[in-house]
Amino acid sequence: MAILKIRTLPDPVLRQKARKVSKIDGSIQKLIDDMIDTMRAVNGVGLAAPQIGVSLRIAVIEIPGEEVITLINPEVIKRQGERVLEEACLSVPGYQGEVKRSVTVKVLDHHGRQIRIKGEELLAQALEHETDHLDGTLYIDHVESPDKLWKLTQQL
Repeated sequence: MAILKIRTLPDPVLRQKARKVSKIDGSIQKLIDDMIDTMRAVNGVGLAAPQIGVSLRIAVIEIPGEEVITLINPEVIKRQGERVLEEACLSVPGYQGEVKRSVTVKVLDHHGRQIRIKGEELLAQALEHETDHLDGTLYIDHVESPDKLWKLTQQL
């Protein structure tokens, strides 16, 4: 297993729509394992394959105290409600913004089975955030105005 380099803006892979995974084989399983290791190494909640330079529709999410969720070819099927959140991203370091989130996602798990995940709170936010990455969308695209995006200052 490996810790992979996180791609940051303006890397073009972050703006591309990722390709669907057609076959879940050993190389995909290794990629998923490496993504989980990378996400944990940088203390992330989620990581999408494009964030490590791989244009495939794969993402991993780990909510503190919960098991890892692997998303393969996720598709947003329903959005309910709306809440305003502060959000950041490993691929947009040094910034945070205010966005609206709410989501239910239909996905393939890492064994290729169709499952539905209804996310609430942090899980809903992570599901939508990571699915957006697979479509070439970043959270900053959802920020309604420049005053809703701010540069983080390093705390000493």
